[in-house]
Amino acid sequence: MTTEKQLTIYALFDLDRSSAGDYLRQFTYPWEALSGISDFVLAYGNTLCKDLYKDPEETGIPNVWIARSAFIAPNASIQGPCVIEAEAEIRHCAYIRGSALIGKGAVVGNSCEIKNSILFEGVQVPHFNYVGDSILGYKAHLGAGAVTSNIKSDKTNISILAGDARIKTGRRKFGAAVGDLTEVGCNSVLCPGTVLGRECTVYPLSRVRGFIPQRHIFKDATNVVAKV
Repeated sequence: MTTEKQLTIYALFDLDRSSAGDYLRQFTYPWEALSGISDFVLAYGNTLCKDLYKDPEETGIPNVWIARSAFIAPNASIQGPCVIEAEAEIRHCAYIRGSALIGKGAVVGNSCEIKNSILFEGVQVPHFNYVGDSILGYKAHLGAGAVTSNIKSDKTNISILAGDARIKTGRRKFGAAVGDLTEVGCNSVLCPGTVLGRECTVYPLSRVRGFIPQRHIFKDATNVVAKV
């Protein structure tokens, strides 16, 4: 598979594992979907059954829909547009800044912040994580303190580094696309424009930049090895 194909939405994610699947099918690459997340969440929220979801009138928060089976800590802060799906957990002091889909069974933990992002089913960001302008695939997991950095220090547009290629995204803000079943170690930073393939492992305390192919272990920038 070519590098360009490995970077596609279809290569990274099982689209049947997210209510955003049909939305994402419109695009080739994950960063192309980021600008429309807010509109998608609003449209999706307005289709939800009141028997299963608290609507904005009931939540008391404009453009926020929360599954009745979800757990929301009393001191969590949630802004719309946002949909929190069945059996998700929004824990102590979590902050959802809007334009967010929190998938079924996902965990947003203590002191985590989510903004303009899609979390697939079973995603876990359980402790002190920041996820901005990002898409996290099925059962992706960020260890404690791991964050997505979504803007360059010079504020210029972000390109994806993939081997010798540099792929322009045309976006000033893009955190990361994390493939299904990928594990990111504690206190790691995913630099702007990081794309991790499916079933990757990132060692703790890593600074990751660019594209890591599926089923690889990122030990450091000079030591990325295929899983056996």
